[in-house]
Amino acid sequence: MSRTGDKRNSAEREARQARAAAARLYAVQALFQMEAAGHSADRVQREFLNWRIGREGEDEDIVSAEADQALFTRIIDDAVTWQSRIDQMTDRALVAKWPIDRIDPVLRSVFRAAGAELVTPKTPPRVVITEYVRVAQAFFAEGRESKFVNAVLDHMAREARPEAF
Repeated sequence: MSRTGDKRNSAEREARQARAAAARLYAVQALFQMEAAGHSADRVQREFLNWRIGREGEDEDIVSAEADQALFTRIIDDAVTWQSRIDQMTDRALVAKWPIDRIDPVLRSVFRAAGAELVTPKTPPRVVITEYVRVAQAFFAEGRESKFVNAVLDHMAREARPEAF
């Protein structure tokens, strides 16, 4: 393969990874919004797909990232479908005195989105952990939350997909 082909494949792979990362970030935001506002998954998905993902704002400096819309939708749907299982896995990974309903709602949304990907075998668990640690860093740039997310997701991944470890 030529250098041009290698560069093109690399650029395409980077673009796919960027769209997947954006889909995960949007999914966490959507799950947070669903809980905070009490809105349905359908309503929030429509809002994100129609008004947030890949849209330019009135201010030309505000442009939202393109996202893998299929991944975004799948994460939301799976998080809703498997929420009880995901929350139970999260509870088992947390310290006994800190059940999922007592942790920060943003972290709860991170765990639910990541859990949605962990309960379905489409993405390797180590990739899920890495990606959601990055999402946590986006929300908590100066805190220790990303290390906490890493530890909890590692526990959840080993429970959900032990064969991958």
